[in-house]
Amino acid sequence: MRTRRKQTDVPAPDQPWNEVVAGLWMGGHEFRAHTGQVEFAVVRDEFDVVQTLLRLPGHGPDAGVEHHVWPIPDGPLDGTQLAGVIRLARAACDALDEGRKVLVRCYHGYNRSGLVVAHALVRRGHSADEAIRLIRSRRSPWALHNELFVEYLQAGLPTARLLEELAE
Repeated sequence: MRTRRKQTDVPAPDQPWNEVVAGLWMGGHEFRAHTGQVEFAVVRDEFDVVQTLLRLPGHGPDAGVEHHVWPIPDGPLDGTQLAGVIRLARAACDALDEGRKVLVRCYHGYNRSGLVVAHALVRRGHSADEAIRLIRSRRSPWALHNELFVEYLQAGLPTARLLEELAE
């Protein structure tokens, strides 16, 4: 399964991860450092919980850090994949309620992580459009440039999941 389409026009982010709201961070596996070079973003023990939507060897986190892995494509998702996104968002909210620091990451930290973070924000009272604007302002204007993911969020992930399952 391909989990990421190569998009040469999408720049690497300037930071390995960014805080979207208190305790909830969004990031990726590579970023453009101050030198201009693309570097790997390796998680050690900076976070209490790491949620990984694209797993690359050697990118952490350290042993002892709670780590959830749910690989999904940066494209159409089926009902099972959407159910996993919903579960991750719920787990992120639960961890935040416990005062834990959460990182949600994918390749660049734009689309897949944005889907989980946006749904977590919706669960916490934001509208989908507010969540998308907040993510783009805190992470990057490139965040959630996958229009299908924006459509999922605007429909509501439970509704999108139901529609995908009916289509299967």
